[in-house]
Amino acid sequence: MPQTSAQVTAAEISRIAGVTRATVSNWRRRHEDFPAPSGGRESSPLYDLEAVRAWLASRGQASAASPSDELRTTLRLHTWESGGGTSDLLLLALGAARHPAEDLTAAVRLPDMDLVAHAERDAAAVSGAVPGGDTVHFGAIDAAVLRALYVCVRDEGAQAAVSVLATRELEDSAVTGAYRTPEPLADLLARLIPGTPARVLDPACGSGSLLTAAGRRGARELYGQDVLTVQARRAAVTLMLTTPEAEVTVRAGDTLRADAFPGLLVDAVLCNPPFGNRDWGHDELAYDPRWAYGVPARADSELAWVQHALAHLTPGGYAAVILPPAIAGRASGRRVRAELVRSSALRAVIALPAGASVPLHIGLQIWILQRPEPGGAERKSLLFVDTAEASVSGTGAGSTSATVSARTRSASRSASVDWTAISERALRAWQAFLADPDAFEGEPGIARAVGVVDLLDDLVDLTPARLVQASRGAIDPAELAEETEAARRDLVEAARALGEAAGYEDWRAAGPAAREWRTATASDLARGGALTLLRTLPEGARGRGGDGDRGGEGSDGAELAGQPVLTASDLSAGSGPTGDAADLRTESAPVIEAGDVLVRAVASGSGPAARVAGEEEAGALLGRHVHLFRPDPARLDAWFLAGFLGAEENLASASTGSTIRHVSPGRLRVPLLPLEEQRRYGEAFRRVYELRAEAQRATRLAEETARLLSGGLTGGQLLPSRDAGPEAAARVRGGDSPH
Repeated sequence: MPQTSAQVTAAEISRIAGVTRATVSNWRRRHEDFPAPSGGRESSPLYDLEAVRAWLASRGQASAASPSDELRTTLRLHTWESGGGTSDLLLLALGAARHPAEDLTAAVRLPDMDLVAHAERDAAAVSGAVPGGDTVHFGAIDAAVLRALYVCVRDEGAQAAVSVLATRELEDSAVTGAYRTPEPLADLLARLIPGTPARVLDPACGSGSLLTAAGRRGARELYGQDVLTVQARRAAVTLMLTTPEAEVTVRAGDTLRADAFPGLLVDAVLCNPPFGNRDWGHDELAYDPRWAYGVPARADSELAWVQHALAHLTPGGYAAVILPPAIAGRASGRRVRAELVRSSALRAVIALPAGASVPLHIGLQIWILQRPEPGGAERKSLLFVDTAEASVSGTGAGSTSATVSARTRSASRSASVDWTAISERALRAWQAFLADPDAFEGEPGIARAVGVVDLLDDLVDLTPARLVQASRGAIDPAELAEETEAARRDLVEAARALGEAAGYEDWRAAGPAAREWRTATASDLARGGALTLLRTLPEGARGRGGDGDRGGEGSDGAELAGQPVLTASDLSAGSGPTGDAADLRTESAPVIEAGDVLVRAVASGSGPAARVAGEEEAGALLGRHVHLFRPDPARLDAWFLAGFLGAEENLASASTGSTIRHVSPGRLRVPLLPLEEQRRYGEAFRRVYELRAEAQRATRLAEETARLLSGGLTGGQLLPSRDAGPEAAARVRGGDSPH
């Protein structure tokens, strides 16, 4: 039953007020009238929600929570009897998405009993398409939850509501190991499948990311299965929202033990299966006909998933499966790997950099498989691609420096993943190999075709990093020497520019205490006309209303082709637009103008989070993971705005999520200062940005130069100077030779 008194934690208060946890702690200490704890423990007290809201209102602190935040908080505050649950509300999100915004507003205003009946009708209209949908009822669910859900669907779209609901259900079920495949990785897997497959299966579909990517590329029959009912429901709802023209069939159940689609043959299989599961049914499935390439060992559940994927393919059909790197060389899987290689069922192995997907500390692999066709052509080689260094910003995909970087890789996990470079490298090699495997020349240190006979040794080790090393000698020494000298000259120039940027000294203390000021949220400033919020939304999504946040202004679908796109990676790297308009998948996107403030939509990550667009960015399209703030220059200085919007504390207080923290742009706060004072701050922020940009450039060039030199020396292309002994080093330092 609903709680008689809703209670919230300090963290939830910070989200409601749009401030940090530290600010809430200060309020508790400094204001005697702050509501006293009404429950919880001394270390984690709970507060009465209505009392907190009344206190905030008395101080003029309007709620900064977005509709999805309000839905998340409302779910936290209300419980209900068994027979109804969060996963049931997924149906309501799908049903509500069929209505226009005015109908949703009318539903929110209904009395409680009428609202419950209305919600049950909306859910019943789509119940047949979702696993377990015929058992849904909302009689025990508090009407406040239903209202919050309708508002979230109306203002942020059904996908935002689905994400909140599924996350809440997973928390309630104490499930671990359920992670969403990153969208760029899902897109890469879908693009690795040749042609346009009509029927696609994901036997471990999770939230439906891979099937959604397949639907975007034209698949018209989508089949999915997941062991978690809430994930199966979420996938079904997501697919029906994002690919309404496709036929969607999703089932709940243990795929390996109880295949929901026996006998189904599809054109393609995409899969990101669970890793390291020893309880996958090894004993009971020992004689399963799917194991055409050998019975997987108990420790090799991944090879069971590989063979399950092959069993569901039509002859000649392709599968792309994400696997941990250990499966490529583990001794227990040698016989199965050997048979996959010998039969030509395995066509390619692509290594990804660490951080591409969970688990973030290891570099995963993509195995591309093809079910052999009876009487098909003999295949003599496999493709191996190593993209581990494609995530290093500023490295050209086809340059010699990229080649050497791939051979002298860094194990740093902090480098941001450059999906554009990774996808370009993987697709370029795979498509060239597909076109003519026998004539494929590869790229030194990046891609190599290895003969089947050469792989069938005692280990059958299919690790790309090991196999592409053999191509290192193909780099031309003269070309590498020229590349190294150019990089060294660039580094010297970058060091000079960094010194100039660091030479500014006009900073002074604010006084005995830090300065304080009144602030306003970006939503408030947008409503007052001081700025406009823009973003690029996926095709068919709705933007939030009421806070100036709009999507897709500035270009239509016919104009997108060929235009550059500024991505979140470009912001982090300080580079110009490098994205491809074809990846936006939207009918329209905002066009960036000089003076716009650009902010990353994900709070985590290295590099600057915000900057002011210049002439280089003007005319480019806005990437999907970037927020655009267009200030009125008569009221807001652009660099002043960028400096405060990109502040770490500001981003933290306006973010939601744990592993990936998404920034709610309307909740970001800006000090209310006179324009002349804004300009002084703006000039200071511009200098800080230049300092960071020059430091990034110098660091990048230093790393590149060091890689070129080290790789050239160890690879035999470069020779050390004849004067490279200790005496020469001492002369350079201006001292004596050490003894």
